Amino acid sequence: MTVSVFDLFKIGIGPSSSHTVGPMIAARHFAGQLAASPGGLASVHAVTVELFGSLSATGIGHGTDRAVLLGLSGLEPDTLDPDAIDPLLRALHSGGQLQLLGTHALRFVPREHLLFRRKTLPFHPNGLSFTATDTAGQVLASATYYSVGGGFVVDERGERVFSRPQLADPATAGHGLGLPYPFRTGAELLEQCRTHGLSVAQVMAANEAHWLAPAEVRRRLLQVWDTMAAAVRRGCGITGELPGPLHVRRRAAELHHKLSSQPEASLRDPLSMLDWVNLYAMAVNEENAAGGRVVTAPTNGAAGVVPAVLHYYARFVPGAHDDGIVDFLLTAGAIGLIYKENASLSGAEVGCQGEVGVACSMAAGALAAVLGGTPAQVENAAEIGMEHNLGMTCDPVGGLVQIPCIERNAMGAIKAINAARMALRGDGTHVVSLDKVIKTMMQTGADMKVKYKETSRGGLAVNVVEC
Repeated sequence: MTVSVFDLFKIGIGPSSSHTVGPMIAARHFAGQLAASPGGLASVHAVTVELFGSLSATGIGHGTDRAVLLGLSGLEPDTLDPDAIDPLLRALHSGGQLQLLGTHALRFVPREHLLFRRKTLPFHPNGLSFTATDTAGQVLASATYYSVGGGFVVDERGERVFSRPQLADPATAGHGLGLPYPFRTGAELLEQCRTHGLSVAQVMAANEAHWLAPAEVRRRLLQVWDTMAAAVRRGCGITGELPGPLHVRRRAAELHHKLSSQPEASLRDPLSMLDWVNLYAMAVNEENAAGGRVVTAPTNGAAGVVPAVLHYYARFVPGAHDDGIVDFLLTAGAIGLIYKENASLSGAEVGCQGEVGVACSMAAGALAAVLGGTPAQVENAAEIGMEHNLGMTCDPVGGLVQIPCIERNAMGAIKAINAARMALRGDGTHVVSLDKVIKTMMQTGADMKVKYKETSRGGLAVNVVEC
């Protein structure tokens, strides 16, 4: 798999990239395949969906059921208006009818046609299957997909699928038969930097130019930043409770008011900027938990870490500019690519070390880069960011991306800043390489009990309920 920075930073909706964005993409893809079949949508009488493993265990809390219905209706996470979700679903439930791809009406009763299975499919914990039948009950088409983390979806052959066909744009497409500076590991990335005298961001930018013109890469990266910033602004402006039975109070707006109205107190406290970093992360993840628009970075559950650290750069580092923001995202994307190629971004597969841990690593390396770090210091910062998140479980209370997820993003952002500062105080020489810590993360995830991997059957998810 060849991964682009825009695969790591996808614009979508909350609360989960693996449980919301991925299933929506899978459902939209299946509906598209039906439309392209010889009989088209007119031959489809019913569609049945089965959710397996973690998608079944925490699907309600993560909005998987809603995402599947939206995808079958023809909606896509990167273009969907979050404010349109509830009216559409209310109409579906009240009428008992689904508009397949928005054009073909089907009888659809969730308790009959959307089934939660306790078993886990062999390939990955996040599996879902679709079956379409005709009026005689004969199967017209069936497919199984796996949402493997970060909004990535693969089919039964392990090939990546998209909600809609990926068409090259002649106006922005790059040229060349292969990537100019290919890498899959941290060691290979450092070697490319050494051999060609390039920064991590320059290596990644050159590779991105294989698909898109450099100006378009820059435009899209700044669009990603704008979306991240918009999530912070929206999160800072909304009060009340998050959806769900936990009645979690949104705190970002209140914190923003306090910080904005007490500038003198901030001047007396040398650590006050950490309050702002906490605010940025919490604002994004409250938006995510509420089903708002965020950027997977590299997942929705970890969507607050990279934006919080990037806000730290933009607001607190003298001389910060758009070129630095672009370099930050390119560097973070390069680090995320290595994790995607060699490990996992799925909390259901390796625990939260694969989500907040990876986001912390990405943000740490990116911050080190824009603060003037060498490629070796960038790699060191990324390694530190993961090393001290190893073993982190994914145990969402009530199956909701709220506790401990929101605060965990704030802690991940603070760790990333500290990791960057530690790396910049050294010369890049260190004992544990990024590749070794990634290998260790994957091994640790394999050893972790299933109840600690996004099933809400262990850890805080159990003890909070018992109390």
